Amino acid sequence: MIIIILISLLIGFISAFVGSLVGLGGGIIFVPAMLFLYDNFGNFSWATPQTIVGISLITMVFTGLSSTIAYYKIGRVDVKTGVIFLIGSLPGSIFGSWINTKLDMNDFSLYFGILMLIIFAMMLVDRNKLLKNKKFEVTKNTRTFEIDGEIHQYNVTYIPAFILSFAVGALSGLFGIGGGTISVPAMILFFGIPVQIAIATSMFMIFFISLISATTHIALGHIVWAYVLFFVIGSYIGGTVGAKTSKLFKGKTLEWILRIVIVIAAIRLIIESFH
Repeated sequence: MIIIILISLLIGFISAFVGSLVGLGGGIIFVPAMLFLYDNFGNFSWATPQTIVGISLITMVFTGLSSTIAYYKIGRVDVKTGVIFLIGSLPGSIFGSWINTKLDMNDFSLYFGILMLIIFAMMLVDRNKLLKNKKFEVTKNTRTFEIDGEIHQYNVTYIPAFILSFAVGALSGLFGIGGGTISVPAMILFFGIPVQIAIATSMFMIFFISLISATTHIALGHIVWAYVLFFVIGSYIGGTVGAKTSKLFKGKTLEWILRIVIVIAAIRLIIESFH
């Protein structure tokens, strides 16, 4: 029992730490780690796929909460933009989940892995060169943030943000993976949002999306409550530490960490699609 508790705390911490650091919520690490334990250790025979997803969502609620609080205190959460993205991503995730029931998941793992590789390639594009000759205009929608003494400005218009966030939510619900994997690169690429703000705002969104999704799994009875507390404690601490640790990295460093996580996720999904 003690070993299970320690492993639960550790998995919760590592998943939340990495997830908070790059704005992905942690599920991309938590789920495969728990599937590995389920397949190889009898002590985790209770960790069925349904239970794993349910507990993952509950831990992501606390990862999102702790990360959002920590990021908000250092002024990196763009609440206004986060709400705009939530308005689109919540119905999008419902739509994506509905489509998900009608398609083969092995094919989807392959397709999503390919999509992640495309996102990785898009993140290699030098946005500064693309925007160099584009005149920036300050409007009523312009958002201004100061990061490490440098002023950053960007525009987020409602209709494009809603359409993009609906697509992000739909892809998230469709492939069963945290929307931060897509929303963070999307915010950076299409709106010019600094990576630090994109990551913090993604955690704000993940908190609310996970809260709604976790409630559904609780209602379906997918939660093994005897172990949840240990994952939650590890996740809350990991989320807080991850958010504070992010201050030690420059924007470019965080972007490369994000790229590496995306490539690893892509390769994992493509390999799993052939199992």
